[in-house]
Amino acid sequence: MASNNKSSSNPGNAAAVCFKLAQPVADRLGLLLWDVRFVREGPTWYLRIYIDKEDDDVSIDDCVDMSHRMDKILDAADPISQSYCLEVCSPGIERELTRPEHFARYEGQQVAVRLFSPVGGMREFEGILLGYDDTGITIETDDGNQRHFTKKETSAVRLIAEWDEDEYGGETENE
Repeated sequence: MASNNKSSSNPGNAAAVCFKLAQPVADRLGLLLWDVRFVREGPTWYLRIYIDKEDDDVSIDDCVDMSHRMDKILDAADPISQSYCLEVCSPGIERELTRPEHFARYEGQQVAVRLFSPVGGMREFEGILLGYDDTGITIETDDGNQRHFTKKETSAVRLIAEWDEDEYGGETENE
C-alpha cells in the first residue's frame, strides 16, 4: 500500500519530486538537467531523466553515470509507489522546449510550434523563436510575419535541426 507521501498518484508531481532529486546529481556530474518526465506507455510507467551538456554531446557514459547515481537516490527516497523503468537519455537534437530556460537558450533558433487545435487550417507552424514569456511564444515565420501563440493553445515546441550535409556525409560539390 502506498503511503501518503508518495507522489505517483500525480505523474506531474512525481516528475517534480524526481527533478529536485536529480538536480544536484546532474550538477555534480557537470551535466545540465533538461527535464524529468513520469509517463505511462501501455502498461508500463517510465521515469525519464533528460540530461544535456553546455558545450558537448551527451555520451552513453554520461547516461550510465546519471542512471547509477539516481538508482540509489530513488531507492532511498522512494518517491514513486508503483513499479517503473528508469531511463536516462539526451533530449535529442530536435528537443522539446518546456521550461523558460530552454526558450531563453534557443532564442533565435528555428522551432516548430504544434497546436492543440488548428489555426487557419494549420496545426503546426515553423519559424525563428523570438521570445517566450508568461503569455506564450512568439516566432517569426518564413514570410517575415510574427505569430504569437498562447501557452493554452500550444501543445509542443521543438527545435528544428539544421543539418550540415557536408558534416553528416551528404553529397558534396565534387561528387
